[in-house]
Amino acid sequence: MLYIIFLTGVCNLRCRYCGGTIPEEVMPREVQYKIEDLRRFIEKDTDAVVAFYGGEPLLRIPLMLRMMDSLPAKRFVIQTNGFFLDKIPLSYLNRLDAILVSIDGREKITDYYRGHRVYRMVVDKVRKIRPHYGGDIIARMAVSEESDIYEEVTHLLSLPFDHVHWQLNVVWSPEGSWHDFDSWVHHSYNLGITRLAGLWIENLKRGKILGIVPFLGIIKRMLFGGEGLPCGAGRDAFAIATDGRILACPIGGEFEWNELGDIWSRGPEELCNSVDVEEPCKSCDIYPICGGRCLFANKERLWGENGFTKICGTVRHIVNEMERAREVVEILIQEGIFRREDFFYPSFNNTTEIIP
Repeated sequence: MLYIIFLTGVCNLRCRYCGGTIPEEVMPREVQYKIEDLRRFIEKDTDAVVAFYGGEPLLRIPLMLRMMDSLPAKRFVIQTNGFFLDKIPLSYLNRLDAILVSIDGREKITDYYRGHRVYRMVVDKVRKIRPHYGGDIIARMAVSEESDIYEEVTHLLSLPFDHVHWQLNVVWSPEGSWHDFDSWVHHSYNLGITRLAGLWIENLKRGKILGIVPFLGIIKRMLFGGEGLPCGAGRDAFAIATDGRILACPIGGEFEWNELGDIWSRGPEELCNSVDVEEPCKSCDIYPICGGRCLFANKERLWGENGFTKICGTVRHIVNEMERAREVVEILIQEGIFRREDFFYPSFNNTTEIIP
């Protein structure tokens, strides 16, 4: 299973779509439990993946290193804003199987949403570690109204990232973040997805698989099957808050449905399939691919039923585009250009939620 470990609630940034540091009433800013307690909890799972999270986890590098030395995980992952990547000792850096770096696309878009000169800082740090790191570096975008999905993704693919993933800044976005979501989806986002899918298909025909995570993850489901939320929240992926509480989803530590006990009173074997999405997802025709998209969005529906349906429309569009791509993929596999296994990404739950 995947365990998303909050190293701190503190963040050094305050992005437009995020509150930055997690409020104390939601979660203590610092880890309250002993690492030994967490080790006893995780060692009961022989197939554990540990992902470091925050806040900004690299504000607590010494704590991260101690956990990497203590926790019996098969794989380690980190989600970071990238500011302190070059501070990780190389011997630990290369024990990370995947590094997800928050960056929202081109310089003007990233800096608009994340802060002045953030883009240059992040790209500089990624370039510094790239010659020394052989694992998967994933650009993780939050996509909002100023974003042009085609331009942002293709730009990031030109940088030293292996893969690009994105989440739509919807449902959890602050009041006033969107001026005209419907128009943006119709005139920008969906058109950009279609254009991006065309680019992906053209590269496939040339024998190249572009590292576009939502495309790869959806194709993986189409070829290999799967069950439920691709992110695994509430099924086989859980978050450990700084106070030792176990959460089905790392977003929303204050919600009752999200709390599943703590590391002292529950074991990994008790957590599997603890929380699941509700209707209308289970009855939807694309549920086998989408899996419900997002546990938090399904439970809270902060945009109401109408808003929930609008967001589902964006998922349906990307799934339809991948149905088109699937036909090409299957032909190319038959022709021996690719193997089916080439589309088995991610090979483990690396915290990319897959469905934007």
